[in-house]
Amino acid sequence: MEKLTGADFRLHLNQTFRIHKESSEPLESELIEVSEVGPDSREGEAAARRSFSILLRGPAEPVLPQAIYRIEHAEMGALDLFLVPIGPDNQGMRYEAVFN
Repeated sequence: MEKLTGADFRLHLNQTFRIHKESSEPLESELIEVSEVGPDSREGEAAARRSFSILLRGPAEPVLPQAIYRIEHAEMGALDLFLVPIGPDNQGMRYEAVFN
Protein backbone atom coordinates (compact mmCIF):
# COMPACT_ATOMS: atom_id res chain seq x y z
CA MET A 1 0.00 0.00 0.00
CA GLU A 2 2.96 2.35 0.53
CA LYS A 3 3.50 2.36 -3.24
CA LEU A 4 -0.02 3.48 -4.16
CA THR A 5 -0.33 6.95 -5.66
CA GLY A 6 -3.17 9.29 -6.39
CA ALA A 7 -2.78 8.33 -10.06
CA ASP A 8 -3.51 4.69 -9.19
CA PHE A 9 -6.88 5.73 -7.77
CA ARG A 10 -7.65 8.31 -10.49
CA LEU A 11 -7.81 5.42 -12.96
CA HIS A 12 -10.88 4.24 -11.04
CA LEU A 13 -12.81 7.48 -10.51
CA ASN A 14 -16.59 6.97 -10.54
CA GLN A 15 -16.16 3.23 -10.08
CA THR A 16 -17.56 1.00 -7.34
CA PHE A 17 -15.63 0.09 -4.21
CA ARG A 18 -17.14 -2.25 -1.61
CA ILE A 19 -16.69 -1.32 2.06
CA HIS A 20 -16.74 -4.40 4.28
CA LYS A 21 -18.10 -3.99 7.79
CA GLU A 22 -18.44 -6.53 10.55
CA SER A 23 -21.24 -9.08 10.34
CA SER A 24 -23.23 -7.54 7.49
CA GLU A 25 -23.27 -7.12 3.74
CA PRO A 26 -20.64 -4.79 2.26
CA LEU A 27 -21.68 -1.24 1.41
CA GLU A 28 -21.39 -0.20 -2.21
CA SER A 29 -19.54 3.09 -2.57
CA GLU A 30 -18.24 5.19 -5.45
CA LEU A 31 -14.83 6.82 -5.73
CA ILE A 32 -15.78 10.45 -6.33
CA GLU A 33 -12.54 12.39 -5.83
CA VAL A 34 -8.75 12.03 -5.61
CA SER A 35 -6.80 15.06 -4.32
CA GLU A 36 -3.13 15.77 -3.77
CA VAL A 37 -2.51 16.96 -0.20
CA GLY A 38 -0.06 19.75 0.61
CA PRO A 39 3.10 20.81 -1.21
CA ASP A 40 5.56 18.29 -2.57
CA SER A 41 8.77 18.97 -0.67
CA ARG A 42 10.36 15.54 -1.14
CA GLU A 43 13.13 14.74 -3.57
CA GLY A 44 14.10 11.76 -5.70
CA GLU A 45 12.00 8.61 -5.50
CA ALA A 46 9.99 9.92 -2.56
CA ALA A 47 8.69 12.75 -4.75
CA ALA A 48 7.00 10.21 -7.01
CA ARG A 49 4.53 9.50 -4.21
CA ARG A 50 2.90 12.65 -2.91
CA SER A 51 0.42 12.57 -0.08
CA PHE A 52 -3.14 12.33 -1.35
CA SER A 53 -6.68 11.69 -0.22
CA ILE A 54 -9.63 9.88 -1.73
CA LEU A 55 -13.35 10.46 -1.23
CA LEU A 56 -15.83 7.63 -1.42
CA ARG A 57 -19.59 8.14 -1.45
CA GLY A 58 -21.75 5.47 0.12
CA PRO A 59 -25.44 5.30 0.95
CA ALA A 60 -26.90 7.90 3.32
CA GLU A 61 -27.63 5.14 5.85
CA PRO A 62 -26.05 3.49 7.71
CA VAL A 63 -23.30 5.97 8.53
CA LEU A 64 -20.08 4.12 9.33
CA PRO A 65 -17.98 5.42 12.23
CA GLN A 66 -14.35 6.24 11.59
CA ALA A 67 -12.38 3.01 11.63
CA ILE A 68 -10.25 0.73 9.48
CA TYR A 69 -12.33 -1.06 6.86
CA ARG A 70 -11.49 -3.57 4.17
CA ILE A 71 -12.19 -1.92 0.81
CA GLU A 72 -12.42 -4.00 -2.37
CA HIS A 73 -12.27 -2.99 -6.01
CA ALA A 74 -12.50 -5.34 -8.99
CA GLU A 75 -9.09 -4.31 -10.37
CA MET A 76 -7.24 -2.91 -7.33
CA GLY A 77 -8.11 -5.81 -5.06
CA ALA A 78 -8.51 -5.47 -1.28
CA LEU A 79 -7.08 -2.65 0.83
CA ASP A 80 -7.42 -1.92 4.54
CA LEU A 81 -8.08 1.82 4.85
CA PHE A 82 -8.85 4.17 7.73
CA LEU A 83 -12.06 5.89 6.66
CA VAL A 84 -13.49 9.02 8.25
CA PRO A 85 -17.07 10.12 7.56
CA ILE A 86 -16.88 13.76 6.46
CA GLY A 87 -20.57 14.41 5.98
CA PRO A 88 -23.34 13.88 3.52
CA ASP A 89 -23.94 15.47 0.16
CA ASN A 90 -27.16 15.31 -1.83
CA GLN A 91 -26.41 11.72 -2.95
CA GLY A 92 -25.15 9.97 0.20
CA MET A 93 -22.50 9.91 2.93
CA ARG A 94 -18.91 10.79 2.02
CA TYR A 95 -15.85 9.09 3.52
CA GLU A 96 -12.22 10.20 3.29
CA ALA A 97 -8.99 8.20 3.42
CA VAL A 98 -5.62 10.00 3.53
CA PHE A 99 -2.38 8.48 2.26
CA ASN A 100 0.85 10.00 3.64
